[in-house]
Amino acid sequence: MDSVTLQTAARRYLMERYDELTRSYAALPNQGRAEDGYHYRPEAWRIFPRYNVVAAILEEVERLDPDRLPELPDLVDVLAEAGDTAQSSFTRTASNAAEAEAMAEERRLFRSTLRGWVTSGDVRVEPLAYRRVLTPAESTERQEQLRRRWGLVGRSWHPMLADPPPPGVLVLTEASMWDERGLAEARAALRRLGGGRVTELREYGADVLVDVAAFAPRYTGAEGVWSDDTLTWIAFASHEGTVAFGGQLAAALATGWADVDQWRWSS
Repeated sequence: MDSVTLQTAARRYLMERYDELTRSYAALPNQGRAEDGYHYRPEAWRIFPRYNVVAAILEEVERLDPDRLPELPDLVDVLAEAGDTAQSSFTRTASNAAEAEAMAEERRLFRSTLRGWVTSGDVRVEPLAYRRVLTPAESTERQEQLRRRWGLVGRSWHPMLADPPPPGVLVLTEASMWDERGLAEARAALRRLGGGRVTELREYGADVLVDVAAFAPRYTGAEGVWSDDTLTWIAFASHEGTVAFGGQLAAALATGWADVDQWRWSS
């Protein structure tokens, strides 16, 4: 087993565990709330603190650069430390003993799984697309670059700005990027442009660097802005149901996507 395999195994485990726990929570009556609609049911306290911890550990694991991972013995220590200490705003303070114990149990489960991989030494896992959480300095630098090049305001862009979109900006409906064919068109257009890794800056949550295969300009509850090191294109997904493209990517989509007009947004 090499370092890439171990980090991939950790990422896959945490992603699948998060999905498992959120599905379990979604199956609870009344979204896990008690009859008063305010307090949580006991079974809810046994589930949602766990997926909050899993999300925090995954973010910490993905701060590691898959292209520059530590050697295996050191990586094991780093992953174990992430399992023990990773925090988010949802995990730093437990509201009660049940929440604290649920989070502690989930951390122990990750450590136990990690020990199992190391002991077996023969982990087989499907590869994952490159994904790395940006450092605060990288996020700040990219935001400033996009401000200078594309007029980004904070982390907002057209059509959410006061000025109308300039010529060449392609504004589509949000549904266009939740449609799998539409998303495939956007990724294919990026590949035709050279297909470098893409930065994703979010309104809140982690900012990341991803492969084109993981490029998904979608509003997920947090607005997002995407570009790459060339700064020749930009994409912005807003809370108003729009996805806007500028520069070379807008031109590539306008000319290469036969059905693009059916997705155009109208104010």
